[in-house]
Amino acid sequence: MVGEQSSISATGAIGVLREVKEFERRVALTPSAVRTLTERGHRVVVETDAGLGSGFRDDEYRSAGAEIASDPSSVFATATLLLHVKEPQPSEFALFGPQHTLFTYLHLAAEPSVADALCKSGCRALAYESVEVDGHLPLLVPMSIVAGRLSTQFAASFLEARHGGRGMLMGGLPGVEPTTVVVIGAGTSGRHAALVAAAMGAEVIVVDLDLERARDVATACGPLARAVASGPGVIDDLAPTAEVMVGAVLTPGKKAPIVITSSTLARMPEGSVIIDIAIDQGGCVEGVVPTTHAEPLRSMGHVRVSATPNMPAAVPRSATAALVAATLPYVSALADGYDQAVVRHPELAGAVNVANGRIVHTAVAAALGQ
Repeated sequence: MVGEQSSISATGAIGVLREVKEFERRVALTPSAVRTLTERGHRVVVETDAGLGSGFRDDEYRSAGAEIASDPSSVFATATLLLHVKEPQPSEFALFGPQHTLFTYLHLAAEPSVADALCKSGCRALAYESVEVDGHLPLLVPMSIVAGRLSTQFAASFLEARHGGRGMLMGGLPGVEPTTVVVIGAGTSGRHAALVAAAMGAEVIVVDLDLERARDVATACGPLARAVASGPGVIDDLAPTAEVMVGAVLTPGKKAPIVITSSTLARMPEGSVIIDIAIDQGGCVEGVVPTTHAEPLRSMGHVRVSATPNMPAAVPRSATAALVAATLPYVSALADGYDQAVVRHPELAGAVNVANGRIVHTAVAAALGQ
């Protein structure tokens, strides 16, 4: 009988865990993805209410062929392949064992306690953000797009006087200077932050170490955008006219570099806003402290900074759909067994962060001093 713990036997299955990280509303599989997996002969166990934050009810998962487990312990006892969206939390640490393969966003360089717990468990842990194909990160891209677009959307709201901002309209008005948005990093999230800002009518400055990449983004943004090569003092020089800065830098497997310093903050206009997209990797603003979805802003002097981890959790329905579309082929492959999966998708081998009780991903190990 679905929904009763006694009905779930201790055989291998795909387990979908309810997110327990605060403010996280996404879920690792949609009901339609579950249907795809069960039609291929896989057994799927979903923790009760796992999909509610994204608008998916237990009945939808049942109709798709899933079993519903009443608690996380039942999922851990049943499944060998465990799916999360975010890294495990302390309440789950003791439930992992050597029989488990975990597939989720990990960002272990910024989460040493999680790395330690996974190593002690003996499980294998693969990180979405470590799946790399020809220099691209296909499982990070969907959420980077969401975070980039949200960053500009948030900044536009935070600039309003009712939110304590500078009282500026992002796109300005006829005869009125538009807001200046400096986007640092011309990767996926930076590109989409810049595109949305430009579409709103802002003046956009794209800064990147790779000037050609910055130019490509600026060209896509239109006539009010320009590219600048990053280098010593460049960000500080741009600060006095920047009502908005978006920190969109990423070094895969490593902590984010500090690109917005206390000197930058001191030079920015009163009431200006910084969105630190890199906070999941430790943040790119000097002295930054993570904010939350409930309290997304913190004053750092006369500048207000939003550094909220899990930004896509603000739009869980859209974010879940985008994420699952990217992860499902890998989940299906891993459900057939790790050895077969890496033959079909060799990039999965490079996504392993933890195995046999140790950190095996070179960049993550270096970031954690191992």
